[in-house]
Amino acid sequence: MGDILTVHDLNKSFGSKHVLHDVDFKVGEGRIVGLIGPNGAGKSTIMKTILGLINYESGVIQVAGQTVTPTSHAALANVGALIEYPGLYPYLTGWDHLDLFANGDHQLIHIQRIISKLNMDDFIKRLARGYSVGMKQKLGVAMALVNEPSLVILDEPMNGLDPQSIKDLRDLIIEESQKGTSFLISSHILSELEKLAQDVLILDKGKIVSSTTMHQLLVSQGRNTIFLQTSDDPKARELLQAASFELDKGPQVRITDQADDTLAKALRTLIDAGLDVNDMQREEGTLESSLLDLLAKDRVDD
Repeated sequence: MGDILTVHDLNKSFGSKHVLHDVDFKVGEGRIVGLIGPNGAGKSTIMKTILGLINYESGVIQVAGQTVTPTSHAALANVGALIEYPGLYPYLTGWDHLDLFANGDHQLIHIQRIISKLNMDDFIKRLARGYSVGMKQKLGVAMALVNEPSLVILDEPMNGLDPQSIKDLRDLIIEESQKGTSFLISSHILSELEKLAQDVLILDKGKIVSSTTMHQLLVSQGRNTIFLQTSDDPKARELLQAASFELDKGPQVRITDQADDTLAKALRTLIDAGLDVNDMQREEGTLESSLLDLLAKDRVDD
């Protein structure tokens, strides 16, 4: 499979502030790509630039091999998007919105499928002015998917959704990707993005600091930890630090699991000192911990 989206050496400034620095990445066909980073890193700016909503100083954006600019965006006809909050007409129903945005060759059966998958049947015929935040968000996602686009760009699509609705959305995105649709998604709910994304782009201060698969990121950056509850946690921390174990900050005894024998050595250190170990748990590294570690390293390098 090829790449549905190519972004090469993209630069963008707002006045004297340079917000995107030589941004370079690709989105493959049928791939789910997570775009993550701290607030103000430039995630929404990248998405708006790809969609031709704002101009850029230099670089190349191509969708399905066609260049996209604010004045040349024919390729965006096959792109669906939800940026921030959906713009809705208060005196139209949800169904009216989907019917309005759907191309003529998309049959009612496809619209009904999206409605059912996102569990929208109970409110789809009601006026949008009475929608909750979650209802509006579901409708915005449905509008992005209604024409079966090749590429879907979603900025914080899980905003306002309850846990069941988040799962419904996740299942639908995975199903669509398996049929060949590509997704570029930003979300601050990293635990959900970890379950969803196959590839990850990490953005910091307008620069891509990592472009990898989710699996590789978790393997290379994820910190597995060992949590111990002892008869004297302050004393345990003191003993383990003196023995050169790497501990998380805070009062708890949480050790970085650096080697196969880390746990055995830690237990031996504590037991030999006369402490009781009352509980022990292994905790796998997460996308959140991987992101924080990578950003910390990037800022040290700066």
